[in-house]
Amino acid sequence: MKKIIRAVLKVILVLFILVNIITAFHAYKFTHFYDNGTITIKKNTDKTGWDKTKEICFGINAVKKLNNVADSGTQTIYLITKDSLKLEGWYVPVNNAVGTVALFHGHGGTKSDVQLEAEEFRKLGYNTFSIDFRAHGNSGGNTTTIGYNEAEDVKLAYDYVQAKGEKNIVLWGISMGASTILKAVNDYEIKPNKLIIEMPFGSILKAAEGRIKMMHIPAEPLATLITFWGSVEHGFWAFKMKPDEFAKKVNCPVLEQWGRNDPRVSQQETNDIYNNITTQKKLVIYENSGHESLCKSEHEKWVTEITSFLK
Repeated sequence: MKKIIRAVLKVILVLFILVNIITAFHAYKFTHFYDNGTITIKKNTDKTGWDKTKEICFGINAVKKLNNVADSGTQTIYLITKDSLKLEGWYVPVNNAVGTVALFHGHGGTKSDVQLEAEEFRKLGYNTFSIDFRAHGNSGGNTTTIGYNEAEDVKLAYDYVQAKGEKNIVLWGISMGASTILKAVNDYEIKPNKLIIEMPFGSILKAAEGRIKMMHIPAEPLATLITFWGSVEHGFWAFKMKPDEFAKKVNCPVLEQWGRNDPRVSQQETNDIYNNITTQKKLVIYENSGHESLCKSEHEKWVTEITSFLK
């Protein structure tokens, strides 16, 4: 009996070690983007069984996404973080502007991903300023902290717009961008005039759970292990990244938006953030949308809600 117990314990120990090795690799790949040209990414149709097995065991390699061509009249702006990373932004002024909207993209995206939203804001009379978060697009770095350190990027963008003399500053963000806005408000006590947050996740742990659910496997305990190893690898306690708690520090009117078919961000997360906002607020649910730009999926309704909120 003792031999059986020892054998079982050895198997459990080996499995525990293997699971931790696998989740440590996934945590790294989830938070790391390679520069273009440094690695080769195969199309799904070209991947062998071994390629797919490696992705399951060690995570998926991701390359920095390239920006599209900038809109006409765009001014390219560079901001420098405290650790000397150069962030690239696009500022587009309009005549007789009524304010400025700063836009923040999601995980793995770029500032050109929000060009359509920026165009709609300009139609409403707003200047727009969008940036590539660190490790994204044309900005420096290769490591993302899923909003933890990126809160500084939001603060830099806010400071840039404020330094131009703007009195009416609106912050808009999608997914990681939305959650990062909430952390920036919490950490730096910035005071935008209004916030528009679309599909913010409730915490990094919840974001990891959403990512794993997309793979059609149980979220726990893998999400907790990925969050832990991400903390170890990048030197910050990821479990403290809780936008649902940061929402309590919001000091201006908020429009929160979410797609009913979102496979990553749950309605509970959405409700938790909304319920913790104590200022004037509105929650809009898009019945036919998932984890995607609501401007693109339900454009007419999006424009109507944005226009009403900004008035």
